[in-house]
Amino acid sequence: MNNVVAFVPIKMNNERMQGKNTKSFTNGKSLIHYILDSLKKVNGIDEIYVYCSNPLIKEYLPSGVNYLTRSEALDSKDTLILEVLKAFAMDVKSNYYVLAHATAPFLSENTIQDALDMVLSGKYDSALSVVELKEFFWQNDKPMNFDVYKVQKTQDLVPIYAETTGLYIYSSDLILKENRRTGSNPYLAKVDKIEATDINEPIDFEIANAIFNFQNNLIKVTP
Repeated sequence: MNNVVAFVPIKMNNERMQGKNTKSFTNGKSLIHYILDSLKKVNGIDEIYVYCSNPLIKEYLPSGVNYLTRSEALDSKDTLILEVLKAFAMDVKSNYYVLAHATAPFLSENTIQDALDMVLSGKYDSALSVVELKEFFWQNDKPMNFDVYKVQKTQDLVPIYAETTGLYIYSSDLILKENRRTGSNPYLAKVDKIEATDINEPIDFEIANAIFNFQNNLIKVTP
């Protein structure tokens, strides 16, 4: 049995943006390439899988990445992500799982490595990527993190951390016995807004495409 297995679950019939996982950036490769490339650079991962019901995805996989067929029943719009994670854990035995998503193309190998090291150290029972938010939040018509009578500067607000959904690391027991991908003592892997990019809608892809081309000096921004 492996100690650490990484996997990227993929649907080819995305409701909000058809074909997004295999769509290519302008001047770049298909979306799924980037997270797989990052995972391949992480030390301590024994195997990497793409978990998909459609074998056509194999055309887009780099060397060193395994393909595992999943049930088409898991492609339903009503399927919960925890159902997918449990199914994979039952198919591929491992002590720990690194769950990553093609829709987080800018998640770096350094972030994944740091989170994995923290979990394997025993200090944390899981890990997840988060982005720190220092903004004025309201819930149920009431301020969540500030006093309306003493409005602070945003940089002085108590931060709130939002899951980016790009990365989760958890044990076999956590997903199979407790039905959770985050434990009671998770490590929060803080990422910046670019690493936090999550592609769901067509506009998200266009923004990510612009970021990719700017980072690679393929476009210039005029002041």
